[in-house]
Formats: sequence, structure tokens, C-alpha cells
Amino acid sequence: MKDWPLWEVFVRARGGLDHRHAGSVHAPDADMALRHARDTYTRRMEGVSIWVVRSADIVASDPAKGEALFEPAASKIYRHPTFYELPEAVNHM
Repeated sequence: MKDWPLWEVFVRARGGLDHRHAGSVHAPDADMALRHARDTYTRRMEGVSIWVVRSADIVASDPAKGEALFEPAASKIYRHPTFYELPEAVNHM
């Protein structure tokens, strides 16, 4: 088991909700990872859908470098909704 890859588990509690990260399992392949995830994270019927993703396949940004990553969005002010007047009926936005 120590050579089995790590899989991240995402569970959707009910239809219409997002999948949420529930934890991790070790398994030799995707089918076994799905079974382990089911047995570990949905024993009491907590979910309607499970995703498993090999941890090594997940790519994420570095929060320490977030400013550089998201800077291009800041320089495109036309994408910000500051050029529109909202009707009084939607002033809560």
C-alpha cells in the first residue's frame, strides 16, 4: 500500500451543491480509489456523487505569487462593473 498513489476525494452532499474536498485515500487505480472513497467518506449516505483525482495531477497556484498571477485582471478595468449605473431596485449589490 505504501507504493499506491494518493487520491484526493471530493463529495457532493446533495444534487445542486458543489463537490467539497472530503480527504484523501491511497489506491492503485481510479476504480479502487473510488471504492475506498465511498467506503471512507460516504458510509452514512452523506453523498450523492464522488470525484477522485490523483494528487500528483492537481496543479495549483502559489498563494505567495498570487499578485503576479492575478495582476493582468487588474489592468483591464473594462472588465470591472464600475462603468454601469445600477437601478435603485438592485442597490444591495
